[in-house]
Amino acid sequence: SPPPPKVWDYRHKTEFALKEIMSSGGAEDDIPQGERKTVTDFCYLLDKSKQLFNGLRDLPQYGQKQWQSYFGRTFDVYTKLWKFQQQHRQVLDNRYGLKRWQIGEIASKIGQLYYHYYLRTSETSYLNEAFSFYSAIRQRSYYSQVNKEDRPELVVKKLRYYARFIVVCLLLNKMDVVKDLVKELSDEIEDYTHRFNTEDQVEWNLVLQEVAAFIEADPVMVLNDDNTIVITSNRLAETGAPLLEQGMIVGQLSLADALIIGNCNNQVKFSELTVDMFRMLQALEREPMNLASQMNKPGMQESADKPTRRENPHKYLLYKPTFSQLYTFLAASFKELPANSVLLIYLSATGVFPTGRSDSEGPYDFGGVLTNSNRDIINGDAIHKRNQSHKEMHWYVFWFLHCCCFRSLHPGDLYPFTRKPLFIIVDSSNSVAYKVSSTRAIAQVCWLSPTSISKNQSQRGSLFTLFLNNPLMAFLFVSGLSSMRRGLWEKCQEYLRKINRDIAQLLTHSRSIDQAFLQFFGDEFLRLLLTRFIFCSATMRMHKIFRETRNYPESYPQLPRDETVENPHLQKHILELASILDVRNVFFENTIDDY
Repeated sequence: SPPPPKVWDYRHKTEFALKEIMSSGGAEDDIPQGERKTVTDFCYLLDKSKQLFNGLRDLPQYGQKQWQSYFGRTFDVYTKLWKFQQQHRQVLDNRYGLKRWQIGEIASKIGQLYYHYYLRTSETSYLNEAFSFYSAIRQRSYYSQVNKEDRPELVVKKLRYYARFIVVCLLLNKMDVVKDLVKELSDEIEDYTHRFNTEDQVEWNLVLQEVAAFIEADPVMVLNDDNTIVITSNRLAETGAPLLEQGMIVGQLSLADALIIGNCNNQVKFSELTVDMFRMLQALEREPMNLASQMNKPGMQESADKPTRRENPHKYLLYKPTFSQLYTFLAASFKELPANSVLLIYLSATGVFPTGRSDSEGPYDFGGVLTNSNRDIINGDAIHKRNQSHKEMHWYVFWFLHCCCFRSLHPGDLYPFTRKPLFIIVDSSNSVAYKVSSTRAIAQVCWLSPTSISKNQSQRGSLFTLFLNNPLMAFLFVSGLSSMRRGLWEKCQEYLRKINRDIAQLLTHSRSIDQAFLQFFGDEFLRLLLTRFIFCSATMRMHKIFRETRNYPESYPQLPRDETVENPHLQKHILELASILDVRNVFFENTIDDY
């Protein structure tokens, strides 16, 4: 009986490869049995690895358990394949005709595995492993001979490798490497479009434009004495979050899951990552560690003697999702949320406003934020007619039609998820619509961005999100500074850490603060975000430019102003920071008297 199809497939490839190699001279029978077995085993591992890698596309993107064993098997096969080609390189070169670009393709697949494992686990150490394999491809010039072959599909593989490598370097803040890669990619694209009359020239040029804009999105440069740019990291360091005072009683909730959603029109982005998404995901991660010394192989059980440490919260990165996609991921996170854990929802999206006045003030009457659909243009008339014709409809029929047919996320859509601890951040021109979503859950906090956003500011990322990610850079930006020397930057960072510590004390010593904030205060990430939110709000209230209410972020439950954002002690700190930077003139001295 014939062997199973998959077995026959790799055996057929093996026999074909051997015949091709022998066709130039010598007889197939002259191949020693051991070398024949080496080629057979390599073809089997190569075929198996491709099957498993292609199967990754069929795994659900949501949920945290279903995919782990499959990833483990895929890593196992690629580990064996990589070691096998290293151990038998000479035989594979002579008998199989193994080319360097094929070795590079295996390394590239392993790099992709580590990157996708990072996306699914949010463990930043896997980014280092992806970088190691991508960097090895470049250092060993695995793709160097591709341009000599008249095969455009191989050149495209090389271009895609560069694009993936750039994404990993951006996430690791290796901006010097990014700039080198962009230059190399530009040269490769120019050569590719010159040699082949392809239709994807515009697309690859757009990739270059996107990454160039992404690199330049930060509004302030930190410079060394020789005017080289200092690369700063905004991930949580060991001493990043203010410590809790001894004996302080706070909630035991920890941030377990986060949905980071980006759907801003015309915002700078690269791959499927907008600037706002990039900044928020880094605010919810710890600094990467060396994976080889800290962790075992992905998908495998960790050793019992591994030192324990807090993990990063699991994140879903959703770029321009449809409503149904967003709701599916949200429901999956809600379902798998462990006990005593928090789900964070970050919405960076274009506002969708109601088109007519409504007699009621329900959770669907003030608009919401944009979600994606197959239609490219919002039909305002259709939304208005929907609001009028469905006004008297039973609520669940209306909700069903809303979910299936329309492309905006309203505050009422989040109500089913307030049964568990929920932390909501809305960065949108219509963030005020979510005021009505402040119905109390077990523990719930909702932050709303300022609604007055300039076009240029929104394209390069939101100022509100920048404050949550890098408060010092945001402070410099609103102060009119575009560059700073490293020594002064480090001095200001140290002073800002003191401000964060004092803000934390203001919160914990307050007698009128809502207990919801203290429920979240035990988590390092949320504690740091909370101190940055208060610093942002206090800065904007003291700044001479931001004089309207719509320029200030809002919080629900509301913070006690006199004890937090308008506290004289905090205002003194902000003025002192402004004095260090010699920009005190852009702030009011006696802010409270100006209200």
